[in-house]
Amino acid sequence: MVEKTEMKFNPEEVIEEFEALTKEAGKVQEETLKKILKENGGTVYLQQWGLNGRTDAESFTACVPLVTHKDLEPYIQRIADGDPSPVLTGKPITTISLSSGTTQGRPKFVPFNDELMESTLQIYKTSFAFRNREFPIGNGKALQFIYSSKQFKTKGGLAAGTATTNVYRNAQFKKTMKAMQTPCCSPDEVIFGPDFHQSLYCHLLCGLIFRDEVQVISSTFAHSIVQAFRTFEQVWEELVADIREGVLSSRITVPSTRSAMSKLLKPDPEQADIIFRKCSGLSNWYGLIPVLFPNAKYIYGIMTGSMEPYLKKLRHYAGELPLQSADYGSSEGWIGANVNPKLPPEQVTYTVLPNIGYFEFIPLRGDLDGLEPTPVSLAEVKLGEEYEIVVTNFAGLYRYRLGDVVKIKGFHNATPELQFICRRNLLLSINIDKNTEKDLQLAVEAAAKLLVDEKSEVVDFTSHVNVAADPGHYVVFWELCGEASDETLQECCNCLDKSFVDAGYLGSRKANAIGALELRVVKRGTFHKILDHFVGLGGAVSQFKTPRCVGPNNSTLLQILCNDVVKSYFSTAFC
Repeated sequence: MVEKTEMKFNPEEVIEEFEALTKEAGKVQEETLKKILKENGGTVYLQQWGLNGRTDAESFTACVPLVTHKDLEPYIQRIADGDPSPVLTGKPITTISLSSGTTQGRPKFVPFNDELMESTLQIYKTSFAFRNREFPIGNGKALQFIYSSKQFKTKGGLAAGTATTNVYRNAQFKKTMKAMQTPCCSPDEVIFGPDFHQSLYCHLLCGLIFRDEVQVISSTFAHSIVQAFRTFEQVWEELVADIREGVLSSRITVPSTRSAMSKLLKPDPEQADIIFRKCSGLSNWYGLIPVLFPNAKYIYGIMTGSMEPYLKKLRHYAGELPLQSADYGSSEGWIGANVNPKLPPEQVTYTVLPNIGYFEFIPLRGDLDGLEPTPVSLAEVKLGEEYEIVVTNFAGLYRYRLGDVVKIKGFHNATPELQFICRRNLLLSINIDKNTEKDLQLAVEAAAKLLVDEKSEVVDFTSHVNVAADPGHYVVFWELCGEASDETLQECCNCLDKSFVDAGYLGSRKANAIGALELRVVKRGTFHKILDHFVGLGGAVSQFKTPRCVGPNNSTLLQILCNDVVKSYFSTAFC
């Protein structure tokens, strides 16, 4: 009986429940906090703050301090090492999630439990229900570029893997995807295959085998979708040959992957001819995705923040197919769902689900005395203001600073609609200059326009602050597709330098307190090496985000970049 209930999915019921929750958002938040504190009040962590059984928001915020991951690390380590006592949660934590680790150079341990899985499914169902109203899909399949990382056991015997791996391995996830009529067209042996390059090839092949049934193309991040179709450009004729002959390419050497794919692959010369003809007829691969998958309704994945630079290329492959930005969360847990699917990724908002955690918001306008403002509750946020999010969830995070800056763009009933702005921590800073990931992205976009006439484009980019030089200066690394002249690249370098409009940067450049910006062009494939390095450390490709600033702790990445530099230019913009 339970099985039948789980398999049923009624979008209108999901929307009805969401509407009820969001109408009473303030009250639901109070009840959610009360539930979290009742379940976990006896933990080692909460006991020390003198709550003494109180579960109201006033007592909670007065007693329990704001924290970062560094503050909770010793407690999480105790759990990972096998401490049986209720360290952070009343019920034992059985799984550890790993953050991407692309920013700091090493992944963070984050507790994962059944409640987090439930909130994951609630987010998926909610956004799907709204999306399906606008872009309805029938019974079909999803071409999902998803990859699992290896799970390992911690010292205390807990399973540890990336958050995406923990989700993909969960039986409920598969049941939910099936109920929402979008099962993955790739078998588990491909998703969980040990070799990313082989899995990617097989994902593409599965997509082609089921091309008429594919209704959704998705991945966790936009980067993975772009990367998949860049790969398709290189291997498409080999894929067509596989379909024509019904024999899998010799590049697939993993026995389990080969066996699973061989069961799917049958000789189909007619389909091979169609695909060959369609690919041959494309101009520079524009509109590749709808040509390959004629019944696809949209492309889905996280497209905000560090994923925005890939939108131009993704739109090139997508043609007229809508891009749908996926929901808002992190390795630490979920925050909101995209319930306005008609908005383009650059304008997307996320509506906070008030029952999946307790949320506070630190206003970004500092007080006159220089002290950080007091966090406000979800019911107290104001339209148009920017905040840093603070999360308290069911998996042992209490008043946890997520480090994300969001803007309140509106309200859905009584719950706020957030727009992701940037990570709060500064990317580029030498003295009084303050430039964020968004500032860097805008500078790169402005400079990249100069490459259009030479039919070149920026494949990927990152940055570094070189403080070993005197004065220190910004270094921007570009990987290019196509050739560009030295003259154009020098112009690009000058444009990058001038595009940082932060007053501290401009003043410091003019006074030569910050040196000339340096543009370093790296070999084709350099950013692929960075991805391979990340995967080699146990990361999942699904969770990979190119670090937009390589700090001093990330010496291996810096070495990969520096070793692959082929050209270097210094700005003359302020000479």
